[in-house]
Amino acid sequence: MTNVEEVKKGLWDTERKLLHHLRAIRRRDRDIKPADLENQLTRGQKIADKVAATMGSWSFIIIQTTILFFWIVLNVTAYVREWDPYPFILLNLALSFQAAYAAPFIMMSQNRQQDIDRKEAENDYRINIKAELEIELLHEKIELLHQKIDQMREKEVVTLTEAVEELATQKQPPEEAGGTSK
Repeated sequence: MTNVEEVKKGLWDTERKLLHHLRAIRRRDRDIKPADLENQLTRGQKIADKVAATMGSWSFIIIQTTILFFWIVLNVTAYVREWDPYPFILLNLALSFQAAYAAPFIMMSQNRQQDIDRKEAENDYRINIKAELEIELLHEKIELLHQKIDQMREKEVVTLTEAVEELATQKQPPEEAGGTSK
């Protein structure tokens, strides 16, 4: 066996092992259900997701805008005794307090989502490698089929050529003796 053939065989064996490993991982990942992943979340992760989902919703924005609007209107019009006059220091304090507590929850949720996205990207990469290896194997099989078909055609051509030559020697017309007749 030549050095090139040994390298090809070594690569082919390595690719087969990798393909087998990727298939096993894919089978294992198919058995994992989304409900199982949801149950693996800690209490803090669940709270962070709920806070981020709530604060990122239109209902939260509308409710908060409504509250802020009424807060400002009630304090400017002095409908109720002014508990937070014009510079709205108490309102600023409340919004700063809300932002200070909301930011870590949102960051935790984003970090967890980033981990999920990273795992999905790794899974996509493994799937792409697997698909590439499967396609290479299919190409090799198709090439082998083409080679076998070519070999069969060559054998058929040789067989047919021999048969035609044999028929040609068996059915040669006898040469007419004495010249040509008109």
